[in-house]
Amino acid sequence: MNTNGKSLTPSWQPLAYAVILIIGVYIGLQTGGGSSKGLQMGGPRSALNGVLDRVEQTYVDPIVREELEQIALDAVLKKLDPHSLFISAEELAALAEPMEGNFEGIGVEFIIQRDTLVVVAAIPGGPSEKAGIRAGDRVLTVDSVPISGPGLTNQRVMKLLKGPRNTTVVVGLDRADTLKQVLLRRDRIPIHSVVCAANLDDERGYIKVIRFAQNTADEFELAMETLEEQGLREVIVDLRGNGGGYLNAVVPMVESFLETDDLVVYTEGEHVPRRTYKARQNGRWKDWDIAVLVDESSASASEIFAGAIQDHDRGPVIGRRTFGKGLVQEEFSISSLGALRLTVARFYTPTGRAIQRPYGENVDYGDDFFARYERGELFHEDSIAKADSLMYLTPAGKVVHGAGGITPDVFVALDTIRWSGYLSDLSWSGTLRDAAFAYVNTNRAEVERQAVNAGAGLKNEALLNFLIAYAQTEGIPPPLEWTADERRELTDRMAAQVIRNVAGEKAYYTYLTRDDDVVERAVYWLKNKSQMAIIDGRLTLQQESH
Repeated sequence: MNTNGKSLTPSWQPLAYAVILIIGVYIGLQTGGGSSKGLQMGGPRSALNGVLDRVEQTYVDPIVREELEQIALDAVLKKLDPHSLFISAEELAALAEPMEGNFEGIGVEFIIQRDTLVVVAAIPGGPSEKAGIRAGDRVLTVDSVPISGPGLTNQRVMKLLKGPRNTTVVVGLDRADTLKQVLLRRDRIPIHSVVCAANLDDERGYIKVIRFAQNTADEFELAMETLEEQGLREVIVDLRGNGGGYLNAVVPMVESFLETDDLVVYTEGEHVPRRTYKARQNGRWKDWDIAVLVDESSASASEIFAGAIQDHDRGPVIGRRTFGKGLVQEEFSISSLGALRLTVARFYTPTGRAIQRPYGENVDYGDDFFARYERGELFHEDSIAKADSLMYLTPAGKVVHGAGGITPDVFVALDTIRWSGYLSDLSWSGTLRDAAFAYVNTNRAEVERQAVNAGAGLKNEALLNFLIAYAQTEGIPPPLEWTADERRELTDRMAAQVIRNVAGEKAYYTYLTRDDDVVERAVYWLKNKSQMAIIDGRLTLQQESH
């Protein structure tokens, strides 16, 4: 983002390759390893092609050459690193939508519940929202054709509802046992990355960023301007669960908090010379106090953001050690078959820390979360993996660690209450979400009144009892014994889902900041910023050091 109209400095120019992407956990989880059907491998003198030719011509049983090529390709990429992968053309198109920031359709988020399409939310600004479609509506027909039943799949729904801009579709909605026909004209649907910008206490604001996509930097700037207009000068940036995205989204966001020529990040690889990304001018928010929230699912671009803020001593990074995804992929188009995303370099924070965590033989890369859980890292700061040989110093003398991921300045343990067995069962099964839909359908007028007051009246026994009764009908009985804290947490989670259904994402995330240990810790540190000091290489509050 070039805010002053000047040409970009050489350090901001694109790398020699076509597109730099930070694939991160976001891509890895969405692709599941990718697909490479039909990829032509090697040249005319390739030993692999020679072997495949001979197999195809003389093998005792019929073979499908493309399947053998797939096996060979998977073996090659598996030998390299966890994030080099081939993505088929179909998967590439699906992955591009949330990163490009829009798609064309009717603008609803949906789930399939009991063989019926249920609206989770009408996307703000989309055709469905403008037509009055709301969370909990059940779509029974599309262009007068019934769609409910065992054959209803996500793929079928997408095929029915997505389509070119300005085309029309008629959906039949079941609302309160009344069938309503709604004509919708498809349009470009925005996909937002900054889902919440809230004034917490008239002194500091809160911004939730869920991905780093094409429009994220612009959305972030608008969110900051909204907070500034309210007279705020402190901000908490929440990157928990953010698996990354585009480099050209995160760099302008970071530099807006830095001074001219401050280093944001650099990349380097065996065949790719070092490239640096620096702040091109004094950042608009360089005088703001900032705290960054991270966890074990914050990856790639999130780690670049947190690492730069931490290395420049701009503010505390709070939470748990991040994922550790610091590999740069170059994208190579393979005809019309898809694209190879090949790791060509590593990302390094301003102090020189490699973000990427270890991988290779004898490393169970995919089970890192469980490894952290088992060794206690999610609950005890002294269990965080660190290497004395990978210690670096910030300009102010703070010690930062480079064993993979970004180790926070302020550790906050995982809340075990939020992951109790009963709550986990309700969450992962979708029962909590479905119960919230049912509650809204039954009590919509009352809930809408309460949502105006940020859901203050939703924390009540009736809400919890409704959830328990609903869960029992789904075969999930409540525990025989559970604590008051567990009951309170479950009520709170149910209330949050109800608010999401009637008031949208911003209201949902704003509500979740209440009683959030990590947010509360960030507010505490910002309130006591005058007491921040680096003692024995650690960022601390002087009143806590005695």
